[in-house]
Amino acid sequence: MPELPEVHALAVDLGARLTGRTIRRLDVLAIAALKTFAVPPEALRGKTITGVTRHGKFLDIAAREPAVDGGEDEIHLVLHLARAGWVRWRAAEPKTSARPGRAPRNPLAARLLLEPDGAGLDITEAGTKKSLQLHLVRDPLEIERVRTLGPEPLEPAFTREVFAGILKSAGRSQIKGVLRDQATIAGIGNAYSDEILWAAKMSPFKAAAMTDAEIDRLYAALQSTLRDAVDRSEGLAASELKAEKHEGLRVHGRAGEACPVCGSTIRQVTFHDSSLQYCPGCQTGGKILADRVLSRLLK
Repeated sequence: MPELPEVHALAVDLGARLTGRTIRRLDVLAIAALKTFAVPPEALRGKTITGVTRHGKFLDIAAREPAVDGGEDEIHLVLHLARAGWVRWRAAEPKTSARPGRAPRNPLAARLLLEPDGAGLDITEAGTKKSLQLHLVRDPLEIERVRTLGPEPLEPAFTREVFAGILKSAGRSQIKGVLRDQATIAGIGNAYSDEILWAAKMSPFKAAAMTDAEIDRLYAALQSTLRDAVDRSEGLAASELKAEKHEGLRVHGRAGEACPVCGSTIRQVTFHDSSLQYCPGCQTGGKILADRVLSRLLK
């Protein structure tokens, strides 16, 4: 699943490619992915893309045209790529038209075509579990999950004191879940929460209520991990981001490999719909977490 660094990089890359281009049309093939209905896809026709931004893990493509009353008629195509969604830039018009029901390896969910040459974006979702979200709205805040996002962790306002308040409010909640909760902190998912906790040398099951020294350590790990990932990702094309993310991860997705710091074997805890990875040597004092949902908490 793309998280804050990858969605930031996508926004930068697509913003450079799309801004100023006129939309020919948006074809939505995976109707279940379209989560809003007040603004139809046809409303994008003829509008000019004015920019691409990010809200947490949501990608926001804004387009507008002058309205009759002298104002501006703006529409936002907001994407949440979920676990298996992605976007692919096309430099030219596809040779075949998009048709519902076709099933290539990465099934096409939607296609954005631009004037004058038919270039644009293919929005895909692999696998059988479909979680991709497409929203067409006048204001991104109409989307509940955007409206209820927590603070952005790389914004200047996200200070150590703000972070300490979040942890205090979370109390005995497991820190892994606190970092991943989008209503608490925007943009961090399963992969980067693993990486942050590894950098901070903390168990994923540690309680959020911490000492001042632990808060300092976790805040520094959060900032450095995300900023390093953003720096590595920015400037890359969408086609390069997945490989870069995997290359940059040190514990997530690396169960069975040696920890690059202490050499311990990286372990995994599997849940019903996800898994986490950690280093026993760096994070749990050598203890192995039981690989089941009700793993005993480590303090």
